[in-house]
Amino acid sequence: EGGAIGIAAGYHLATGKVPAVYMQNSGLGNAINPLTSLADKEVYSIPTLLIIGWRGEPGFKDEPQHIKQGRITPALLQVLEIPYVVVSPEMEAHTVTREIASMVGLARAESRPAAIVICGGVFEAYAAAERPVQHPLTREEAIEMIIGILTGREIVVSTTGKISRELYESRKRRGEGTQNDFLTVGSMGHASQIALGIAQQKKDRQVYCLDGDGATLMHLGALATVGWVKPGNFRHIVLNNLAHESVGGQPSAAAAVDIAGVAKSCGYASVLTVENKEDLAEALRTLPGVPGPAFLEIKVALGSRKDLGRPKETPQENKKGFMDYLQ
Repeated sequence: EGGAIGIAAGYHLATGKVPAVYMQNSGLGNAINPLTSLADKEVYSIPTLLIIGWRGEPGFKDEPQHIKQGRITPALLQVLEIPYVVVSPEMEAHTVTREIASMVGLARAESRPAAIVICGGVFEAYAAAERPVQHPLTREEAIEMIIGILTGREIVVSTTGKISRELYESRKRRGEGTQNDFLTVGSMGHASQIALGIAQQKKDRQVYCLDGDGATLMHLGALATVGWVKPGNFRHIVLNNLAHESVGGQPSAAAAVDIAGVAKSCGYASVLTVENKEDLAEALRTLPGVPGPAFLEIKVALGSRKDLGRPKETPQENKKGFMDYLQ
């Protein structure tokens, strides 16, 4: 989101026009620095229209990681001194048009960011565009294979979204507890650094990070940090479906990036890419014994089960069970 503000600033500098940046409100934190030190009217005064999806809106049920961000979204915009309007499903079309026009006009007239906060239900649901299947292996199958090689002493940190949900369900199907797993329900892009912090303190245990391509690309500098620290007990597995599947299936930039190559350049000691069950089985057979930090990219299909569940425990319960397991 911070990068998007940067692109928007570049667009304005090159064209003189008002750019629009669409984000979920959970990304506001990533955007605060450029909003206050670049776009703000007291710095470069960049007119920008922010279109912000309102997760965790008070009065509506949502996942734990969205509750506080949803509650503080209006106050956060006020602290940032960004004028905003709220668009709800109950509003008439002409009212919505007027409100949007007012924010665009304000951004242009005062050369500053202005925001439209979009409530749930404003946009109609739509079917995602079908994409050809490039890889036969599903993410859930890959996760089943990964946990199948674990002995019970390993520590697992999984990224936000469907990877953590599928890991949780895989454990339940196998009759296993989830105390080995830290399910990162928010903090997109930071799972590998959580895992790194654990690996530095638990050097006698192997630490597995189950990551996604979108999350990895979001904070790519994390790979350089791992390569610099060189934790020998670190196993970084990226399940790459070329998409931000958990938030709508939008294509990620992974199609244009050799993620494994980046990991190698950053100093990972062992790097491998696989895209079918046979190669994955062989890679997992050797993964525990290769020099670390190790990086395994698994190319998987886009999609998940429609009945995919969510963890029943609260984040605090997951944390307590996980910390008890680490002792």
